[in-house]
Amino acid sequence: MASQYVVFDLNGQRYALRLSLVDRVVRMVHITPLSGAPDIVLGAVNIAGRVVPIINLRQRFGLPKREIRLTDWLIFAQTERRPVALVADAVLDVVECYEPNLISAENILPGLKYLEGVMKYEDGLVLIHNLDKFLSLEEENSLDLALLTH
Repeated sequence: MASQYVVFDLNGQRYALRLSLVDRVVRMVHITPLSGAPDIVLGAVNIAGRVVPIINLRQRFGLPKREIRLTDWLIFAQTERRPVALVADAVLDVVECYEPNLISAENILPGLKYLEGVMKYEDGLVLIHNLDKFLSLEEENSLDLALLTH
């Protein structure tokens, strides 16, 4: 059976999220800072009447910092607890991946925090992220408080 994934680029590396978790993909918009939010939260945007926190994947993955560009993309997705948006350099494709082309993160290196697995792609590998593990419980709680005050 095949699963569908949104493949995106961040700092020259390809990543993916399950398409079923993705609500929409839009060009970068103005991000409003959220005081009191965890360090990995860049701020928030209002999308269809909902205030959605923007997650800084570069910081979460220890990638080099860079300024947000108008050419960047926001991937709006749903975690178990809340909607979030992820900043990506580019959104590349929506792909179908069959089970034989998926490798579980546990089979690669047990205990990988943010990875669900790896997908074999036409010209390399794509890291599939587990969106529900992006924020620690402490980060979730401080984000809740920051969102309540805005």
